[in-house]
Amino acid sequence: MTILCEPAARAGQLSPALGGDVRAAGTLAETRRLLASDPVESLVVVGASIDLDEALTFTSALRLQRPAVGVVLLRDVLDVVVLTRALRAGVREVVAQDDLAALVDACARSRQLSAQVTGVPQPRPDERRNGQVITVFAAKGGCGKTTLAVNLAAVLAAGGERSVCLVDLDLSFGDVGICLRAEPIRTIVHGLGMLGHVDAAGASSLLTACRPGLSALLAPVEPGDAERIPAGLVSELLAVLPSMFDYVVVDTPSAFSEHVLAAMDSSHHHVLLTTPDVPALKNLRVTLDMLDLLSYAHDIRSVVLNRSDAKVGLSMDDIDRVVRSDIRAHVPSSRDVPISVNKGNPIVLDLPKHPVSEAIARFAREHVLVEPAVAAAKSKRWFR
Repeated sequence: MTILCEPAARAGQLSPALGGDVRAAGTLAETRRLLASDPVESLVVVGASIDLDEALTFTSALRLQRPAVGVVLLRDVLDVVVLTRALRAGVREVVAQDDLAALVDACARSRQLSAQVTGVPQPRPDERRNGQVITVFAAKGGCGKTTLAVNLAAVLAAGGERSVCLVDLDLSFGDVGICLRAEPIRTIVHGLGMLGHVDAAGASSLLTACRPGLSALLAPVEPGDAERIPAGLVSELLAVLPSMFDYVVVDTPSAFSEHVLAAMDSSHHHVLLTTPDVPALKNLRVTLDMLDLLSYAHDIRSVVLNRSDAKVGLSMDDIDRVVRSDIRAHVPSSRDVPISVNKGNPIVLDLPKHPVSEAIARFAREHVLVEPAVAAAKSKRWFR
């Protein structure tokens, strides 16, 4: 069943779109009473006529009292401020009130996540599993690094065929949660108490189930929390997670730091992203020189050129002269990519036959879904 919190006139228009049994509640107080009387209810839709502050206060309390209950919020206008506040409060989906198709999809995803929270166990450690760690890095912001990391993780998960953990290491401005519409009940900051003794059970408690086969370790959402997280915690988590997942994909900030170097140390594969513009190419060249200086192996690198078809006055010969390294994937540009980001559904899942989706899937198939040449493919730096 579903609880729809909206005055009767509007509720009558929305109920058919929700399907199944819908119980209408005119106020949040009435919604609380219905929830109290039904311990198995898993979905609340809060209408656009409900005050935003009251809706977010309700959701913040509900995620602590009933974490398996998802809240889908309807709004007249969607903007970054509303989405950010809603995410921090624990709202699973924010949908335009007139987009009934998006509402149906949002409710389906929320019910699926509730089923995972209540009925699907987290991956268990397996001493025989030797999952690969893949770090996605771009030294310049705006290259599409997070989008690539999210879609690569979704491709690797293959709808639950493999187990994948996506780690948001952009601790100050991480967007993995928004890109997947994942509720940040637990984030990496909750692992501070485990520092020095992280194990599989502790790591599991920090994860958020996002899609079949895909879990995420989310970045903090509160200001100041990023500075509290030491690089040692990152190293410990990345030592444990490969025993729990087939692949661990790490999204990083656009700058070298101790946290990024800890991820690079733990990685079997470095995916280095750039775009066909001079600043991004220059930063990629500096990145490659830095990795050489730090003695990382060449054979675990993959350079990916995003927006490769952009007509910006640079030829492939110009790009090759700057990069001086094989480009293993060319991902075209498309307005469908930001649309998928705004919908909170990776384009490889939303439009699997799209040229962008096919380019990412081909890269994963040819360069990631292969056995390492040697067991010790992971490259440790011998000095800092």
